Amino acid sequence: MLVSLEIRDILIIDRLDLEVQPGLNVLTGETGAGKSILLDALGAVLGWKGRGDFVRQGADKGSVTAVFHVADDHPSIDLLSEAGIDVEDGEIIVTRSQTIEGRKVARINDRSATAGLLRGLGDTLVELHGQHDDRGLLDPKGHRGLLDAFAGNQKAADAARLAWAERSKARKALTDAEAVLAELAAEEDFLRHAVGELDDLAPQPGEESELDRARRAMQAAEKTRGDITRAHSALSGGQAAEGAMTDAYRWLEDAAATLADGDEHDTALGPAVEALARAMNELDEAVGLIEDAVQTMAFDPSALENAEERLFAIRAMARKHNILADELGALAESYRTRLTQLDNSAGHIQDLKSALAAADAAYQSAADALTKTRTVAATKLDAAMSKELAPLKMERAVFKTKVDPSTHGPEGQDSVIFTVATNPGAPSGPLNKIASGGELSRFLLALKVCLTADADPKTMIFDEIDRGVGGATADAVGKRLASLALGGQVLVVTHSPQVAALGGHHWRVEKRVENDVTLSTVVPLDTNARLDEIARMLAGDTVTDAARAAAQALLDG
Repeated sequence: MLVSLEIRDILIIDRLDLEVQPGLNVLTGETGAGKSILLDALGAVLGWKGRGDFVRQGADKGSVTAVFHVADDHPSIDLLSEAGIDVEDGEIIVTRSQTIEGRKVARINDRSATAGLLRGLGDTLVELHGQHDDRGLLDPKGHRGLLDAFAGNQKAADAARLAWAERSKARKALTDAEAVLAELAAEEDFLRHAVGELDDLAPQPGEESELDRARRAMQAAEKTRGDITRAHSALSGGQAAEGAMTDAYRWLEDAAATLADGDEHDTALGPAVEALARAMNELDEAVGLIEDAVQTMAFDPSALENAEERLFAIRAMARKHNILADELGALAESYRTRLTQLDNSAGHIQDLKSALAAADAAYQSAADALTKTRTVAATKLDAAMSKELAPLKMERAVFKTKVDPSTHGPEGQDSVIFTVATNPGAPSGPLNKIASGGELSRFLLALKVCLTADADPKTMIFDEIDRGVGGATADAVGKRLASLALGGQVLVVTHSPQVAALGGHHWRVEKRVENDVTLSTVVPLDTNARLDEIARMLAGDTVTDAARAAAQALLDG
């Protein structure tokens, strides 16, 4: 419910504070006084498309602030919560400002907001109805939703949406599976050849690094073994090695024996003989160790050749597939998995087709149920409209809700459009293209009365919806507006004294000139001022006693 509207420097309004009340609020005033500016301002703060010259001439910036109060379960609460905006005590404060340069800023509960969020919020808070209302009852895109609300189709519509989602999911699963199958079939020859090659090679994790280590060891051993063998030959044979040392040892030993009678030279030869003996023993040990090393380093030359051949084959296969050697095993497994998919695809595709057929059937059942409820509701809505149109002096008009087959979708299989024929036998057509201005206003009002079962309460604004009617018809319009306002809030801009007299709260929009500048303001009317305003609406500029008496009669009902 709209609580207040604060306008600063907008068009010809310099300062305006309007406290809106529950029930039927009426705004009257002479043509051009600025009544439409109030709607322009409210539309601007709710993100509706509006005029570009927003800021009052001579001001740097204009702003509009609207305050709403909503129940805890109002849909606006969830909408704002998703946008990260909290609502405390049901109060929603929306502000929109614009500089003279055109820079616009919007805030909701003191948080920045996009124009899209404003429009979404506005759709949950306010309904605007009038001859040029392309966002509400005149928009054919919304007729299906309006009929569903009238029919109480929430569960049936939810079931259809859920069934459509499951059908879409099943169709996507089948489409994806068929695409994978086509891809697998296209590469089947490659997969089978690649798996055969990989299985023949059968590379093991870590094998490439192990072969490389072994190859390097054998290459190093082959080179080193030659050097060791040559050393062994040098030490174990020839005059320069063991034979020379043996001869030297024998000669020294003989010399030491000759000097054994105590010659002082005996002491000098003894250590030399012992040292040479030790050297001979060390040489024998070294030769033995060298022989052991040669035996240890012995290998079959063909082993090196085999290791290199295996290593090069593994590396070539890795390069072929552009992966690491240790990833070859996993690659082979992935190829085998794809071949298994291919081999099992016929059964899998058939299962998915069966699932899609079941989802199709479930959706069709839900859509048929929704069509049935819509068809029944259409008949009821047409009958209700017929009853509503009669008091509005349109008893000969025919309203028809057309439920026709349409493309299947989440909202079912129907298109819904409200059509009218203004007289029996006259051609029917869309509501906004057949009815004239005054007729259209009454059609919209009757339709809104019939659709008041809408579960989401909103502030309803009627912009001169009584244009072109008068007398008893205007009185019937006013009574229906008052009925719509019961327990809610209706704001109506009107030129009809019959409608104004039925309002629970009355404001007059006035123009004044200050310093050669035209300004507009809104004045709340007390009982006497209200009587005068309705008398003016009846009589024109000159208010007579007869006009006042007629105005009082309207107010007395």
